[in-house]
Amino acid sequence: MTTSQMLQKIQTQDGFIAALDQSGGSTPKALKLYGVEESAYNGDEEMFDLVHQMRTRIVSSPSFNGERILGAILFEMTMDREVGGKPTAQFLWEDKNVVPFLKVDKGLADEADGVQVMKPMPELGPLLDRAVKNGVFGTKMRSVIKLANPGGIEKVVAQQFEIGGQILAKGLVPIIEPEVDINSPEKAKAEELLREAILSHLDKVPEGKQVMLKLTLPEQANYYKPCIDHPRCLKVVALSGGYSREEANRRLSENNGMVASFSRALSEGLNAQQSESDFDAMLNDSIESIFQASRT
Repeated sequence: MTTSQMLQKIQTQDGFIAALDQSGGSTPKALKLYGVEESAYNGDEEMFDLVHQMRTRIVSSPSFNGERILGAILFEMTMDREVGGKPTAQFLWEDKNVVPFLKVDKGLADEADGVQVMKPMPELGPLLDRAVKNGVFGTKMRSVIKLANPGGIEKVVAQQFEIGGQILAKGLVPIIEPEVDINSPEKAKAEELLREAILSHLDKVPEGKQVMLKLTLPEQANYYKPCIDHPRCLKVVALSGGYSREEANRRLSENNGMVASFSRALSEGLNAQQSESDFDAMLNDSIESIFQASRT
């Protein structure tokens, strides 16, 4: 499994990144949308078994492959489990030609200064070592910006880049995700402050290293072009953030060079009760629409 082949794929190929990293907090919601009610399982263990079945069904589907999908972001527990008799990351790369990423954050701290920074990650070092051992290419971690508070936004970006530095030092590529809440009453202003902070931190990324960015689809089309063009930025991907797939795709197609990294918008319409052929047809349509929107 060579990192240089993975890097080349992310750098040069058309496609998008599938986000399959719902964690403990968002899993019941993801399962409910998939047609599995909370009454169908008892406790976390059964819940995570069911969500692994859902993810296995998605990644094993014939339409889920490296022709249109560049990478997939995994939850830690998914990395530790198997698909098709192989560790998940290995299956993705060897069987599907899809680059594996790992979600590493431990959730969000309480809101302060209009933002939610990430909770401490005391186990980050060992987790990154496991990721390297599993053949993972990069990581993802998320913070949330609710208001256009300059101090809060700088705090979010500084924390992201500081931890990003530790991830780069392990030879992994971090996806830095300072999400702007799509319902923020100050969304456009927050995006202005965020872009400024990101560009200033990108300038300080060590020579020869690159990070990726995962950003909310902006109010102004092509607003993040300076980030896309920055030599220290490998790729800018977009989160769907609660927009419907149609709206997320519409906004994405207006942002040249930005590609999707959708979670809910990818699995929208999939259902546990669907036959294999209906499931695959639905997933194929979703993948195709997101792929086309990512090609602009």
